[in-house]
Amino acid sequence: MLVLPIFISLFTILFALFLARTVQKAPSGSGKQIEISLAIREGALAYLKRQYFIIFLVAIFLFFIIWIAMNLSAALGFFIGASFSALAGFIGMMVSTKANVKVVEAAKKGLPGAFQLAFQGGAVTGLLVVSLSLLAVAGIYFFTQDFKALLALGFGGGLISIFARLGGGIYTKAADVGADLVGKIEKGIPEDDPRNPAVIADQVGDNVGDVAGMAADLFETYAIILIAVIILGSLIFPANPQAVFLPLFLASIAILASIIAVFFVKLGKKGNIMGALSKSLIVSGILSVVGFYPLMKSSSVYLGVQTISLYIPALIGLLIAGGIFVTTNYFTSKSHKPVKSIAESSKAGPATNIITGLAVGMKSTVPPVLFISFGILISFWFGGMYGLAIAVLSMISLAGIVIALDAYGPITDNASGIAEMADLPEEVRAVTDSLDAVGNTTKAVTKAYAIASAGLAALVLFTVYQQELQSLGSDAQFLLGNHKVLIGLFLGGLLPYIFGALAMEAVSKTASSVVKEVRRQFREIKGLMEGTAKPEYGKCVDIVTKSALKEMILPALIPVISPILVGFFLGVEALGGLLIGSIITGLFLAISMTSGGAAWDNAKKYIEEGNLGGKGSFAHKAAVIGDTVGDPCKDTVGPAINPMIQVLNIVALLIVGFLV
Repeated sequence: MLVLPIFISLFTILFALFLARTVQKAPSGSGKQIEISLAIREGALAYLKRQYFIIFLVAIFLFFIIWIAMNLSAALGFFIGASFSALAGFIGMMVSTKANVKVVEAAKKGLPGAFQLAFQGGAVTGLLVVSLSLLAVAGIYFFTQDFKALLALGFGGGLISIFARLGGGIYTKAADVGADLVGKIEKGIPEDDPRNPAVIADQVGDNVGDVAGMAADLFETYAIILIAVIILGSLIFPANPQAVFLPLFLASIAILASIIAVFFVKLGKKGNIMGALSKSLIVSGILSVVGFYPLMKSSSVYLGVQTISLYIPALIGLLIAGGIFVTTNYFTSKSHKPVKSIAESSKAGPATNIITGLAVGMKSTVPPVLFISFGILISFWFGGMYGLAIAVLSMISLAGIVIALDAYGPITDNASGIAEMADLPEEVRAVTDSLDAVGNTTKAVTKAYAIASAGLAALVLFTVYQQELQSLGSDAQFLLGNHKVLIGLFLGGLLPYIFGALAMEAVSKTASSVVKEVRRQFREIKGLMEGTAKPEYGKCVDIVTKSALKEMILPALIPVISPILVGFFLGVEALGGLLIGSIITGLFLAISMTSGGAAWDNAKKYIEEGNLGGKGSFAHKAAVIGDTVGDPCKDTVGPAINPMIQVLNIVALLIVGFLV
C-alpha cells in the first residue's frame, strides 16, 4: 500500500516540472530587464553554491556520526532528508529567478497574464516541497521500516532548514536594510533605484531567503509532522500497519487537492488579486474535507476507533489553518486597522511608529494561540493525543498551496524591482507594484501558518518523546514540582531569545558593512547619483554573502548542542522541560516578530501609495525606519525559530536511547 503515496508524490513532481516548463516557455523580453534578471540569478546561485558547500561538510561529518552511533539506514535517512530539502529549495529558487523577468514581460500586456505566471512559478516550489517530503518519508519507510531512519531523515531536513533560513534571512535583510538606510533615507531615491549599489543584493536576498530558505523550512516541517504521526500511531496502535498508512494517505489526498486547486486560480474581472489567491486555499480545503472522510471511515475500522475521533480532528486542523490565514491577513494587510494605525503613528516620528508596530506584533499572537488552544481542546476531546496529531497533519496538509502563495511573493517583489531598475513605462510598473503589494501580505500569512504548524509539530514530537521513554522502561514524569523540569523549562524558554539575538546581531553587523560600502560608492564614484555612472553591485553582493555564511554557524549549533548538554548533564526530565519551554516562548516570539514586521512593511507601502503625505513626507521617512526594524524580525528571526524548535525535538528523540 505504500506504493500509492510514492506514486502520487512522483506524479506531483512531474506536474510541478510541467508548470516549471510552462513558466520557462514564457517570453523574457530583452535589454536591461534581462541583464538585471541574470545578475539576480547569478548572485543567488553563487550564494547557494557556497552555502551548500559549507552544509555539505557538516552533513558528511554528521552522516558518519549517525552511522557509527545508530546504523546505516539512519545515516542514509539523514542524507536523503538533507538532499531532498536542498533540492526543493534549489529548484524553487531557479524557477523564481527565471519567473521574475517573465512576469515583467507579461505585465506589458496586462495584469491577468502577469498574475498567472507569478502564481505558477510559486506553485512549482509549493508542489515540489510537499511531493519530495512525501516521497522521502514513504520511500525510507518502504525500504527500511526503521523509525530511527525516519527521525534521521527529519534531522537531515532540519539541518538544511536551519542553515537556509538563517543564512538566507541574514543575507536578504542585511541587504534590504543597508539599501533602505542609504538609498531612501539619506539620498531620497526610490526603493529599487538602479543607482543604489545594494539593490541587486536586495533582489538576490528575496530568492535565497524567501524561496530557498522557506522551501527548506516547510520541507522539514511537513516531513517531521508525517514522521511524528507515523511513530506516535505505531506506539499507540502497536503492530497495526494502518497507523503508518493513514498519515501517508491523508497527505496524498491533500496533495491531489492542491493540484486541482491550482487550476482554479484565475483573476476575475474585478482584478482582486488576494481573492484569486485565496480561492486556491478554499478549493484545496473543501476537496480535502470531502476526501478525508472515506479515508477516516476505513481507517477507523482497522484502528478500532470511531470515525468521528479521526475525522473531527482532521476538520479542526483545516479550520486552524484557515483561521490563521484570515487573522494574519487582518494584522498585516494595508486594508485593515492595525497597519493603518502604524502608518498614522508615523506622522509623529520614528519612535511612535516603532512603538505601535511592537504593539501590533504582540496583539497578533492572540488569534493564533486561541486557535491552537481550541484545536488542542477539541482534538483531545474526540481523539486524545492521536487526535491532536491528526489535526496537526491535516493543518500542514495544505502546505502545497500555502507555499505557492509564499513563493509568489519573492517573484512579484523581484518583478517590481526589475521594472523599476529597467525604467519601464509607468503602466507596467503599476501592474508589477499591484502584484508585489499582495505578495507582501501572502508572505506574512504563510510565515504565521508555518510557525503555528511547527509549534504543534513540536508538541506531537514531545509526546513521541514521552512515549519513547515509557517504551524504554523509564519512569520519568514531567511534573512542575520536579526542580529539573523547572530548570529545563527556563532553559528552553531562553533558547529562542538567545537564538534570535544572535540572528539580529548578524543582520545589524552585516547591514552596517553594506551601509559603509553604499556610502563609499556614492562618495567616490563620480556621476553615480546623477545616473551617468554604474554602481559596483558585486561589492555589496560579496559582503552579504560572506557575512551571512559566517554568521549563520553559531546560531545553527544551538538547537543541536543544547539538548545533548541538557540531556546528558541534567537528565531526561530537564530535557523534556527544555523542549516545552522552547515551544512556548518560540511560538510567541516568532508570531509577534513575523506579523509585526510585515505590518511595519505594509504601513510603509500604505504611505507610499499617497496616503498621509506619500513618498518623501515626514511620515514616510519614519515608516521607512520602522520597516528597517521590522525586516530582520519578519524575515530572519521569526521564520528561523520554526526549524530551531523542531531540531531540538528531533535531536532529543535521536539521543533518548543513550540517555535511558
